[in-house]
Amino acid sequence: MSKLYIVPTPIGNLKDMTFRAIEVLKEVDLILAEDTRTSGKLLKHYEIGTHMQSHHMHNEHKTVDTIVKRIKDGDQVALISDAGTPAISDPGFLLTRACIENDIEVECLPGATAFVPALVNSGLPNDKFVFEGFLPVKKGRQTRLQLLAEETRTMVFYESPHKLLKTLGNFKEYFSENRQVCICRELSKMHEENVRGTINEVLAHFEQHPPKGEIVMVVAGKGK
Repeated sequence: MSKLYIVPTPIGNLKDMTFRAIEVLKEVDLILAEDTRTSGKLLKHYEIGTHMQSHHMHNEHKTVDTIVKRIKDGDQVALISDAGTPAISDPGFLLTRACIENDIEVECLPGATAFVPALVNSGLPNDKFVFEGFLPVKKGRQTRLQLLAEETRTMVFYESPHKLLKTLGNFKEYFSENRQVCICRELSKMHEENVRGTINEVLAHFEQHPPKGEIVMVVAGKGK
């Protein structure tokens, strides 16, 4: 039976690929990759020769119908992103929804997702949390931060290194400088770093040590 597989890929360490993920990627007819150059390195490492096609935020609206037709015609298709689980702050939602609407089976394999180890690693309460992904860059950013200032659950964000200081400054303004935060950088990679403390302390650290690499921010919720 034809279906769409959602396949997580490592967020850094290539050994975090599961046996099942490798098997699926070898057996499907087509792999949809966010960046074929990035994914090509992973496929080469695991000797996966399956044909790849580009599927990213700039073309997914145009290609969804073609992919759905291909699956309905009998092909098995796997979707991967550059790192982690597709559709988590990455392309994947539109295709998944289209497949479900067309009665195509969708199977998501368990695997790497950056915010889970960051949340557990933070030392902040994780019995209840809210995943925010990337904050709006301009429109809606202030409104979102005002709403989150009252959030009592632990909050998880993604951020790029060149915007980290600005976002920490926003947190200081809206959440208070003494709110606890953990910045997780380069998870699972050689230079993994977890910086914990108040927003003020963490901001001071990164002003002295400009950040590099992929970043997950875990912020304590508002105290009672």
